Amino acid sequence: MNQVDKDYLAMCDYILKNGVFKGDRTGTGTISIFGHQLRFNLSQGFPLLTTKRVPFRLIVSELLWFLKGDTNVRYLLENNNHIWDEWGFQKWISSTDYTGPDMTNFGIRSTEDEDFNNRYQEQMNIYQEKVLSDDTFAKNYGDLGNVYGKQWRSWEGANGKTYDQIKWVINEIKTNPTSRRLLVNAWAVDSVYEGLMQLPPCHFCFQFYVLEGKLSCMFNMRSNDVFLGLPFNIASYALLTHLIANECGLEVGDLIYTGADVHIYSNHVEQIKLQMSREPRKLPTLKLNPAIKNIFDFDVQDIELLNYDPHPAIKAPVAV
Repeated sequence: MNQVDKDYLAMCDYILKNGVFKGDRTGTGTISIFGHQLRFNLSQGFPLLTTKRVPFRLIVSELLWFLKGDTNVRYLLENNNHIWDEWGFQKWISSTDYTGPDMTNFGIRSTEDEDFNNRYQEQMNIYQEKVLSDDTFAKNYGDLGNVYGKQWRSWEGANGKTYDQIKWVINEIKTNPTSRRLLVNAWAVDSVYEGLMQLPPCHFCFQFYVLEGKLSCMFNMRSNDVFLGLPFNIASYALLTHLIANECGLEVGDLIYTGADVHIYSNHVEQIKLQMSREPRKLPTLKLNPAIKNIFDFDVQDIELLNYDPHPAIKAPVAV
């Protein structure tokens, strides 16, 4: 049994048995615990869950989107990635420019009412087409504000200067690997407090640690959707660690996840139970284009997953 699925499913079991019911911003409701940590040895395989299929290409294009400093979903849509669509869609339907049918609480209503879901899908298709074809619309409703890409690559200081945190941390790893300040922060107080981002960062901070030629990473999450979000987060930070280690001439060490409000949405419980009934399989391995060293030169086709043989995907609604 691979340790990644084993530890993830053990956490799911713990939440179901010990978590408390909490209301939440989306109106869905969660089973929640406060404070949990998982540790994965990246040398033992790439930590992509095998007890359900997790779409690796979406993880790759999303991470490259962050690393580009991009905040507009057009790049994601061009790469057939729809994991941020709902937040841009919410921005559009909440505006005075939207004149279609009522889409209030579309995340919940689309799972409960087939007729509404058909109308929702029609409006979402319109939204996606407009983002791809209309520059003005994409600027107004495809941009999600000061989300991850902005904070990682163009952090704005009180002095009016902008700081590229990714370039800075890579340079520090190369030149000052024993530093205890190898940290990137996405929690920009002004953007959060003033509502300048469509979704405040869930994975708000990550830190690197170099020892004996190996690069380890710890990422911290204030809030975590365990069923849909966490498998993506684990794989994304594992990939980021591999990419930075590749540029810095290091091997990979451990990936540590630290979660605060760690929760299972109430409409994901049956899906979690199905996943827990499955036997984990062997982890896949990651292959990077050996000709590329600079992290910003990678494209989707330069990153490959080998020998991934998971159980089938399990669908669940996204809480927005």
